[in-house]
Amino acid sequence: MRAFICGLKSLSLDAEERAFLRDASPWGVILFRRNVESREQVARLTAELRDALGRHAPVLVDQEGGRVQRLNAPNWRAYPSAARFEAAGADADQAARFAWLGARLMAHDLREVGIDVDCLPVLDAPAEGSHAIISDRAYSRDPARAAKLGRAAAEGLMAGGVAPVMKHIPGHGRARADSHLELPVVNASRAELEAVDFPPFIANADLPMAMSAHVVYTAIDASAPGTQSKTVVGEIIRGLIGFDGLLMTDDLSMKALTGSFRERAERAIAAGCDMVLHCNGDLAEAGPVAEGAPLLAGKALERAEKALACVRDVEAFDVAGGVAAFETAMAMVG
Repeated sequence: MRAFICGLKSLSLDAEERAFLRDASPWGVILFRRNVESREQVARLTAELRDALGRHAPVLVDQEGGRVQRLNAPNWRAYPSAARFEAAGADADQAARFAWLGARLMAHDLREVGIDVDCLPVLDAPAEGSHAIISDRAYSRDPARAAKLGRAAAEGLMAGGVAPVMKHIPGHGRARADSHLELPVVNASRAELEAVDFPPFIANADLPMAMSAHVVYTAIDASAPGTQSKTVVGEIIRGLIGFDGLLMTDDLSMKALTGSFRERAERAIAAGCDMVLHCNGDLAEAGPVAEGAPLLAGKALERAEKALACVRDVEAFDVAGGVAAFETAMAMVG
């Protein structure tokens, strides 16, 4: 089993993908809209990929709500963006209850089709003038509220048997570029980062998994994006923030990164990431990523096992009642 997560091409596995999964043995697989058609189809696909791997591998998805929802209507409920929860609550406690409920319902949807990891909550605090790539995907511009609502969402997922992945550590909220397309450079001082960007992650440092940011923080390390920076990973993520869970990269195929795909993977692992992520399903890229990813062992293996151990049980939940309460709350904010 190797320290990487890969994407798939389509709605089912072909012979080439089956062989790749068997030979490369990724820790997990991530699904996107191109992999999703119906409940029955997704359930078949998750069973199929686990059969190819010969184990109950984690299956991930980005199911945030709003603009980022891979399982969509009409087969799944349409969830609001994270920013809507702050508007829905009369106070922070009520907003957090709604965030919990939305995530608990998402977890029910995901577990039903064999998905057990959700790349949520987004703990970035958007700054004035930042790129719209984050915007309403974040819970709040206020770091304390972002921390509280993000925690509620993570707990809602875990109550439903789905492991959360907080992102994008140590913070994407100041980025003025989309890391899918280019490398964002943040010139804020360390004091500014410590006051606004890092606190939501510090408050949630005990969560099981986190996804790195492909962002350069010039006050910390001007030479490399956070994903590939020993200083950012060691001094900030593991040190100041205190996160000791499983650290995975954001997608290595994003244009913020340069070099061959094997080099991208090797640099991230050398910087201290536990796991590398490659999403687009292109095996010509995924093969070199697998070659650059080590066997999952040592501390990284311990973190991976601990991350999944937190969601073995599903708490009892009145789904119909939860849906009714959630829809009533969301209807109040339009």
